[in-house]
Amino acid sequence: MAAELVLPISEISSYHTKWTIKARVTAKSNVRSFSKGSNAGKVFSCDLLDKEGGEIRASFFNAAADKYETTLQIGKCYVFSRGSVKIANRQYNPCNHRYEITFDKDSIVAESSDDGEIKAFQFNFVDLRNLQSKTLPAKVDLCGVVSSFKPVLSFTSKDGKELVKREITITDDTATSMEVTLWGDRAKIEDAKFEGKPLLAIKGVLVKEWNGGRGGSIVQDGALIFSPDGPEAKRVQKWWSEGGSTQSISALTVSGGGGGAKRDCKEATLADMRAVVESVPEKMEHYNIVSRLSQCQTRKQGEVQPLTYMACTNPREGTTLSCNRRVDESGFCGGCGRNGNPAARLNVRCRFVDFADSAWLTTFHEAAEAVVGMSAEKVRALEAEAAPGAGDDRKIEESLKSRYYMSQPFQLTVRAKSDSYNGEVRTNISCVDCRPVQRREHGRKLLGEIHTMLGAVAA
Repeated sequence: MAAELVLPISEISSYHTKWTIKARVTAKSNVRSFSKGSNAGKVFSCDLLDKEGGEIRASFFNAAADKYETTLQIGKCYVFSRGSVKIANRQYNPCNHRYEITFDKDSIVAESSDDGEIKAFQFNFVDLRNLQSKTLPAKVDLCGVVSSFKPVLSFTSKDGKELVKREITITDDTATSMEVTLWGDRAKIEDAKFEGKPLLAIKGVLVKEWNGGRGGSIVQDGALIFSPDGPEAKRVQKWWSEGGSTQSISALTVSGGGGGAKRDCKEATLADMRAVVESVPEKMEHYNIVSRLSQCQTRKQGEVQPLTYMACTNPREGTTLSCNRRVDESGFCGGCGRNGNPAARLNVRCRFVDFADSAWLTTFHEAAEAVVGMSAEKVRALEAEAAPGAGDDRKIEESLKSRYYMSQPFQLTVRAKSDSYNGEVRTNISCVDCRPVQRREHGRKLLGEIHTMLGAVAA
């Protein structure tokens, strides 16, 4: 019998039937059961990385799953042999290798001494701008700055499980951001790790369409690496420190209840919105409006107008949505009757303008953060520093002036609904989402409108 070949993972193919590889386990799934016709079985998978940087997915079926499920540990090195090689199934396999390995009852796996030449992880980074065109769902690796993060949220799922999550926003050097949800122990990482806009590499982000946008969630066998090294990390860090932190960012994730790209959103101008106010719609409606910020109301009748309030972050009963009611000075929430784990929220009255008209809109938390270009915590800190009568009460106004008539227009999602006030029915208009305009998409839409008008004239 010919001697088995010791191959780099990069050279594994269906043409080699006898081989041995030495690799580190960088990711490992749970065992799952399956049935195919009359056959049933079990399987788990691992991602294997060798010192040359080759990475491949390996699956362990039935007897091999029973034998090696507890043996294989993430981070340890092993010697593998007697596996079969087949073309990788791209639907389930995120590794770049053309092939994948299957191990069965005749396969051999033996623990090896640690090899310092084998890295702990192999990242295949995708930038967020290119992620816009990927077919979803997609599993990707991301590298970016944690531009914002939310408090830890504990809640009960529909099936009665106690879950913990935290949402962070990753921004990379394509001036694009996306929210990524962390679960379990990763969500419980102390706030201090996310403060100060740290650089973060995330392996294994499952991206799906949500609320008309795109959002990610780290998978169980994924990984978080703070302050990563490598050319991608250095490039992103350089971009952020040399002006990226002040650029207008395009958000892939649609926040808020309205949803910036809902299919039932109507295209409108601010003049159209004025007509809606007078009509009092029978049911809630959403509109997409392209406009610019003209002014934020920071004073009312000469007095400083607070832009933030402290809100309850406890989940509403039976949901994962935050209560968001105001809490008193002690942090008690009258809505849920317990300590509200308070966090700062923005509620800003903004004047927007477009080619047709202007309008004042109440703009809520996520949309308001995008409009003013600051987090609620930052605005609240500026409010705390303000000393009325000493000149510092103008600090917030000065910080906001750079946002007025900025070169980057916004796409607003505006919600119109009927409300009753002192027995009088009237229309309540508010901004529930705000994103920088995607110039390419907006340009195509405008060009389409021009073609439509030219066609009407020609007819």
